Amino acid sequence: MEKMEKDIEVMENVALSEPLEEGFERENVGVEKENGITATGGNILVTVKQKLFEFFNRVMEVEGVKHVLGGNLERTRAYHVWPGKNVFFFHGRLICGPDPRGLMLTSVSIILSSWIFAIYVGEDLPSHSSLIISISVILTIIVLVNLILVSAIDPGIIPRNDGQETIADVGTSTGTRRRRVTVNGVEMKLKYCRICKIYRPPRSCHCAICDNCVEKFDHHCPWIGQCIALRNYRFYLTFVASAMVLFAYLFAFSCWRIHQRVLKNGTGFIGMLRNCPETLALMLSSFAAIGFLGGLALFHVYLTAINQTAYENFRQRYVRFRNPYDKGILHNFMEVLFVPMPPSRVDFRAEISSRSFSAAETEL
Repeated sequence: MEKMEKDIEVMENVALSEPLEEGFERENVGVEKENGITATGGNILVTVKQKLFEFFNRVMEVEGVKHVLGGNLERTRAYHVWPGKNVFFFHGRLICGPDPRGLMLTSVSIILSSWIFAIYVGEDLPSHSSLIISISVILTIIVLVNLILVSAIDPGIIPRNDGQETIADVGTSTGTRRRRVTVNGVEMKLKYCRICKIYRPPRSCHCAICDNCVEKFDHHCPWIGQCIALRNYRFYLTFVASAMVLFAYLFAFSCWRIHQRVLKNGTGFIGMLRNCPETLALMLSSFAAIGFLGGLALFHVYLTAINQTAYENFRQRYVRFRNPYDKGILHNFMEVLFVPMPPSRVDFRAEISSRSFSAAETEL
């Protein structure tokens, strides 16, 4: 009996203990599952964050490359890797010089002078003041259009030689690299450019500021920030002439206003400084501009008449022999002003191969 009672007690203990252990085990399994789900969810979130971060970095890298290459990763164009110092705008359609300070100063001077004339000088103009101001605005627009044309087109850049030098390019034993050509019966020398690796055509020169060989190089204008050469020389002449006309126009009416103030108030120079200093400043600046532009215009009219460039005149290129390009005054002016502008020798928007791209990067 005692044995049976002990067995029953043991069985009761077992019966009572099994559900507790099973429940405890189930609870542990539930907690483990919960922890596993939480851990899995945390890992997924970490993975998603990493993927997003990597994607964001890739997007930023792509946008940076797009910004450098003009917004197109699939096409590498010539202006992207051009070794010169020019600055390109509108995907290679506009070509400017490397230093924009002179161009900005010239533009601000023209716009500010026209604005002062329209605001201050227009107060004392006669009954046709609106017409006079309209003419000044039209002249200003003409000057600015010519300024944009002369500063933003290809002046005549000569393509560089990207290939290897041949035996014919080695030159003489003295180290000089020159060839000779005959132009209208006059023998001329072609100099070798070590930077562009080409024999420069006659009348061309390598501009140290823009770092390009330019055809029919005249000069590099610091007030425009661009080379003046074959393709933009006529726009340069029209810009100088139109700017001189504009400042002469402003100067005449500024003098008229000062004269009217002197007659009306009977004041002298000190009185003018007090009453209308802006008109006096406009008159003086216009007078200085007329003197500068007038001298420049006369010099280039002379050069056009004899068919020389400023660089050739400075170097006295045709002192020992005659100028083979001089065709007479009339034909020289027609050649500069009316002959169709030659196309650009460099297509800066042309797509280049990966090999050319690597060679350009190496040169840079």
